[in-house]
Amino acid sequence: MTLVAETHSVGTLNPAVRGRRRRQRLTVLAFLTPWLLGVTIFFVYPLLDTLYLSFTRYDLLSPPKWVGFSNYAFMATKDPQVRTAAYNTLWLVVILVPGRMLFGLAVASLVTRLKSGLGVFRTVFYLPSLVPPVAGVLAFVFLFNPATGPVNQVLGALGLPEPLWFNDPALSKPSLVLLGLWGVGDLMIIFLASLLDVPREQYEAASLDGVNSWQRFRYITVPNISPVLMFAAITGVIAALQYFTEAVVAASVASGQATTGGGNSSLLGYPEGSTLTYAQWLYNMGFKNYYLGYASALAVVMFVISLAVTLVLLRRARSLVYGVEGTR
Repeated sequence: MTLVAETHSVGTLNPAVRGRRRRQRLTVLAFLTPWLLGVTIFFVYPLLDTLYLSFTRYDLLSPPKWVGFSNYAFMATKDPQVRTAAYNTLWLVVILVPGRMLFGLAVASLVTRLKSGLGVFRTVFYLPSLVPPVAGVLAFVFLFNPATGPVNQVLGALGLPEPLWFNDPALSKPSLVLLGLWGVGDLMIIFLASLLDVPREQYEAASLDGVNSWQRFRYITVPNISPVLMFAAITGVIAALQYFTEAVVAASVASGQATTGGGNSSLLGYPEGSTLTYAQWLYNMGFKNYYLGYASALAVVMFVISLAVTLVLLRRARSLVYGVEGTR
């Protein structure tokens, strides 16, 4: 009887306690309201509206007309350009993202080993990432201009081949990778902060045990900075899937036409479609040709792929972060 009475007294809250908890919940909800409104208005509603429009034929001038899965069927079977755009985007994901991570980590490791002039070198490597994307691409394409660019002039003076760079379908995407490596300062700063945060005593203990440089990097540095590496991989993949500005500007400048192209124009993805990315094709279908329903279907597919890749990377993070399988 005593146990039943105690249980009943604990399970039954007096009005004062219930009122205090209700006020706490309302306070939390009040602080969350701006975030909830922002997410609903600027994310949930546009996402649901885009999903609906992807099943319609819509051109901004007439009401949307329901067509079911026709847009997705056309994308899968009758649109060769989307395959080219998907291939180029996948190429950038596979090459550009790891390249930027490796180069940024190498530069950060080099900066940490400098005995003097740390601030100068850190500034020099970081400054390119502050340049606006359009201005940076314009300067980069000018430097690699096949006829008048300083890079080819130096190569010619040394008796080396003078590539066409952005005008060569085989070199246009590698040229975009070089552009991405030039602006790696944002990643370098993040990696530099994580490297400086690695406990020095671990390196000292490893040196006393006779561990070489590669083993120190593999078993000390990488496990300690693994959360930062995972963050860089996820954000890099998402950015590569949405790669747009650099490819558009580079193609426009290299072709000699200040335009993003439209429809089946030969300038689209110049040269020969080698710089056509998925985001660029989505833009052209939606805002050049006004196929908003089809563009919405392209956007939904991009969102699903980005979400799937992010979830896979986050799942892998459970075994990769801190370098120990199944532990944190």
